[in-house]
Amino acid sequence: MKVWAVANQKGGVGKTTTAVALAGLLADQGQKVLVVDLDPHGSMTSYFGHDPDSLTSSVFNLFQHKGQVPEGLAQALLLNTSHENIRLLPSSTSLATLERQSAAQGGFGLVLSRALAQLWDDYQFVLIDSPPLLGVSMINALAACEQLVIPVQTEFLAMKGLERMVHTLDMVNRSRKQALPYTIVPTLFDRRTQASLSTLRMLRRDYPDHLWQAYVPIDTKLRDASLAGLVPSRVDAGARGVLAYRALLRYLLAQAVPRREQVA
Repeated sequence: MKVWAVANQKGGVGKTTTAVALAGLLADQGQKVLVVDLDPHGSMTSYFGHDPDSLTSSVFNLFQHKGQVPEGLAQALLLNTSHENIRLLPSSTSLATLERQSAAQGGFGLVLSRALAQLWDDYQFVLIDSPPLLGVSMINALAACEQLVIPVQTEFLAMKGLERMVHTLDMVNRSRKQALPYTIVPTLFDRRTQASLSTLRMLRRDYPDHLWQAYVPIDTKLRDASLAGLVPSRVDAGARGVLAYRALLRYLLAQAVPRREQVA
């Protein structure tokens, strides 16, 4: 099982679209893929037609057992999606209360890792959609993953979110046995605007060692896929955005580190 997290400490940069697009391309290849929604807003959960406001069972249930995960719980929480090779560990709005609970109890940092250990032999890939803020959910995503994808919208304000994300990563890496590899992905690129062109130049100048040198363009087909609840490659396999994500997937697979050990 390979576990990738998609995260940025800024919203609206294409995190959910990136996670779903990559998951879809892997699933199209016959891989068994699990997508995990750790955002209380439940964008990925909604993407696949489930209502995070009404779900009574979600990823939140994993955090109700003093940092442990009862055997079989992770499997029981999974939902189907519109793709036969993708299953969803959904979010719910209850996840918004997690910070308050974790402050009172502690020991929540490895809950997702323990849950994924129960599913280790069932899936080849896990894609985690993280919330746009530093907290228990993001810490769980960073602790569970072996590769981090950081989508960055190609506009000036997004650079601040990237700086915060890299700073967070530096802090997390001090507690890991080895540094977490990460790839910065320019998204929502519009070559007609000076903002996009300038931001892409800044990314290439400031983050040459971690930047995917291409970009994901603005593409209305990605929005159409979201409205349809389908992975983008099943709406239009030849769309510009899908072709970009296909190139990104090839890059990430080439960068992939060896399989990590399960968490007890």
